[in-house]
Amino acid sequence: MPSTYETFRTMAEAEIEKILAGGERMPQHRLIEAMRYSLLAGGKRIRPVLVLAFCEATGKHPETALPAAVAIEMLHTYTLIHDDLPCMDNDELRRGKPTNHIVFGEFTAMLAGDALQAEAFGTILRSGLPTAVRAECAEALANAAGIDGVCGGQQLDMEGNGKALSEQELTEIQSRKTGSLLAAACLMGAIVGGATEKQKEAALIYGVAIGVAFQIRDDILDEISTAEELGKPIGSDRRTEKPTFMSLHGREECEKRIGIITEYAKKTVSEAFPEPSFLMNFADELSIRRS
Repeated sequence: MPSTYETFRTMAEAEIEKILAGGERMPQHRLIEAMRYSLLAGGKRIRPVLVLAFCEATGKHPETALPAAVAIEMLHTYTLIHDDLPCMDNDELRRGKPTNHIVFGEFTAMLAGDALQAEAFGTILRSGLPTAVRAECAEALANAAGIDGVCGGQQLDMEGNGKALSEQELTEIQSRKTGSLLAAACLMGAIVGGATEKQKEAALIYGVAIGVAFQIRDDILDEISTAEELGKPIGSDRRTEKPTFMSLHGREECEKRIGIITEYAKKTVSEAFPEPSFLMNFADELSIRRS
């Protein structure tokens, strides 16, 4: 990926590293250790990068948006911890490491996810951003996390296991589980950057679009990749009889759809932002990723 991506990722990583540092001296240190275990487990940091990129695209220094970038990654990490729990996907590997509940036990993993969600909002609300910006970002994060976002999507996902879902039903699930956080990341970056209403709308559309493409690529990789490349078990969707875009359409049609959706995302930002080159290139990179 381009050097701009590495710059944004490094900025976000340094800020994420500060979260709950020194927590080993607190009575609830095991909870904090579990939170940091998953938060610092690596990953591409796509969501915080998008926050910083949209902030810069609207004309402000990306560093301004670091509180929002950290918050979205905390919320994302909470969803991963809970997804992996025995009552959900029951996975034992995440980013090449044992999942949180394998290391810390189920109740601590559950609480680590809960606390990360709460602290995500706290990170925004305790930041030095203007009051109106904090409120708007917190609303965007709440929309992504709640019944119309990740939690609603996870409920529908669990209910759909083993059932023959239509494309509309599958899209409804994945737009909430995957797309909502990506869209929130884009929107929060635009909000912090002082975007116009047209730019905020474009940021949301871009986020939703790359979210769909991202999920389709995930479904492909779950079939064709390796555990070493992905850092998690492959073929889990098929084993659990979970409906996916691959099971509905096959690889050729999925690849075609990724291309169409990615071009739509690029067109949207190119018409709304004066310097959209990174966002356009990033959409392309995500569309062909191997992990």
